[in-house]
Amino acid sequence: MNELKIFNSDLIPVYTTDTGEKVVIGRELHDALGIKSQYKDWFPRMADYGFSEGVDFNLLKNERVHKEGNRTVKRMVIDHILKFDMAKHICMIQRTETGKAIRQKLIDLEKAINGKDSYMIEDPIERAKVWIKEQEARKQLETQNAVQLQQIHEMHPKAIFADAVAASSTSILIGDLAKILKQNGVEIGQKRLFSWLRDKGFLIKRKGADWNSPTQRAMEAGLFEIKETAFSHSDGHVTVTKTTKVTGKGQQYFINKFLEAERSLAVRTTNE
Repeated sequence: MNELKIFNSDLIPVYTTDTGEKVVIGRELHDALGIKSQYKDWFPRMADYGFSEGVDFNLLKNERVHKEGNRTVKRMVIDHILKFDMAKHICMIQRTETGKAIRQKLIDLEKAINGKDSYMIEDPIERAKVWIKEQEARKQLETQNAVQLQQIHEMHPKAIFADAVAASSTSILIGDLAKILKQNGVEIGQKRLFSWLRDKGFLIKRKGADWNSPTQRAMEAGLFEIKETAFSHSDGHVTVTKTTKVTGKGQQYFINKFLEAERSLAVRTTNE
């Protein structure tokens, strides 16, 4: 598991991942904005502005302990990890001074991350560590993207590309798989791919904490893996988020599935 640590706590806690990405927690943003409606009702409305799980936010399962009389009760609370773009948009649509202030704070932090200003960390040693981590993560991401683009451009026909994925040891998000499919001529977006995976029994379709998680059958087939991330909050409690990723074997399987469907469609069209 990868531990996430607080990067900045002015106005609202901002956390940094092990790859240097900055994120905020949904319920903490909800509280900081002073939203009156309950989080479980508010967040789906925010997500309806065009944001998608696995791309703009990830599910966070937060186990909390409550005292009920003489009993200690554990309850699972649904939360979310939000990327900066989604958090900024949510702040903007609130049309409040608090939302404006938090949005500006996130913009300032982005400038710091991009090197336009100095990092907003007072400790020079910690600032240097963060800078080194950011550079390493950026180089790693650039290398991965370059390799993937090279494969996409060089591997033809499409079946060769699908076979090459099998050798990949890198798991990717479902949204990234949708992009690869589209780059190879399959007209499908992220939302349609999620829906297809649920309809075909690869992802859990019932609403709840396990929604969009891999089914037991899909996990046993080695098509997906679950990445767990430990999250240390400002008040000391730790939560864990689980992100579904498509394995190299899964990428080959699903790409071949869609390519076979395209070939079948082409044959039927030719025979008509």
